[in-house]
Amino acid sequence: MSANELILTNASIVLADRMVKGTLTVKGAVIAGIDEGVSHLPAAIDCEGDLILPGLVELHTDNIERHMMPRPGAAWPVRSAALSDDRELAASGITTVFNAICVGEVHSRSVRSGMVAEIARAIDDHIAAGTLKIDHYFHWRCEVSYPGLPDLLDPLIDNPRLKLISVMDHTPGQRQFVDGARYAEYYQGKFQMTDAELAEFMRTRRRDAELYSASNRRYVVETAHARGVPLASHDDATAAHVDEAIADGVSVAEFPTTLEAAQASHRAGLAVLMGGPNIVRGQSHSGNISALELARAGALDIVSSDYVPAALLWGALKLVSEAGMSLPVAVATVTRNPARAVGFTDRGEIAGGMRADLIRVHQVADLPVIRDVWCLGRKVA
Repeated sequence: MSANELILTNASIVLADRMVKGTLTVKGAVIAGIDEGVSHLPAAIDCEGDLILPGLVELHTDNIERHMMPRPGAAWPVRSAALSDDRELAASGITTVFNAICVGEVHSRSVRSGMVAEIARAIDDHIAAGTLKIDHYFHWRCEVSYPGLPDLLDPLIDNPRLKLISVMDHTPGQRQFVDGARYAEYYQGKFQMTDAELAEFMRTRRRDAELYSASNRRYVVETAHARGVPLASHDDATAAHVDEAIADGVSVAEFPTTLEAAQASHRAGLAVLMGGPNIVRGQSHSGNISALELARAGALDIVSSDYVPAALLWGALKLVSEAGMSLPVAVATVTRNPARAVGFTDRGEIAGGMRADLIRVHQVADLPVIRDVWCLGRKVA
């Protein structure tokens, strides 16, 4: 075995359409072969029957924000936060990540939007220095009701690592928060508002939506199409929302909040994305549709870790035990399907010539234990 060769044997290798008990060979940064049977070469790694899966592809995670603000009011240096986030993602089996960063905000007390450029610079600097373990891209989450959205987005739109843009509208009484009580509970707790402040906040949000949402959405959609960046909708709840997404040329439907919207999106060819935490917990934290219900209805295509990196793999495996999916189909929701939804054809499945992004997984009861992670054939966790 040469220095740039990796042999994984006695492994349960999950391919796109079946499982193979055998041996996987990597040469350099690509998969060179998959064979049945056990290799007896001295340098072969005995996987002891563990699963070998493609590296996970994450399209929507804001996990870096937790590293930037580990406690309320305790900001952490962004370059350090980016590094620690990268390590956590790698340890969770994620080898391709789309850092989903908000452009535009819902409250003046939030500092997220003002840090988008700094986050992008930190990650770009780490990439140039070779200090990141996995493959990083950007997903700009555009809050269309934010008055200054175009001015925020303009200097960010030509980042070469921008590969996805989503259109969001967190106005009270619709989409994610049809239930006004849940909206009030969530935002009052998040921003520590008094009742009077909350009432004024909700009035302002509704006013901004009336003034800016439609024009800002048009701007974002046109800007994305002009640069060939895929679009995602966010929190669609009705057939009308889905029709709007289709008209806008959206390819990914993120977190539809109702069965009606998810099924309509799926029928129209949009890739329906739901959160791994929703699957693991068995419910939406906002009180909306269960991701498992969508999976059982055949209307779930992609799983995202959202705010818990470990939920990505665990959520996918729960689709086998709780939604009746085959293992290859469930694994595709966190590998092949997200990769193809954004035009990546070099990763997301185990096949000859594909990127050697791989994870080794041991299962203890229903809990996946990640033993090894390789990105482009290099061990990263």
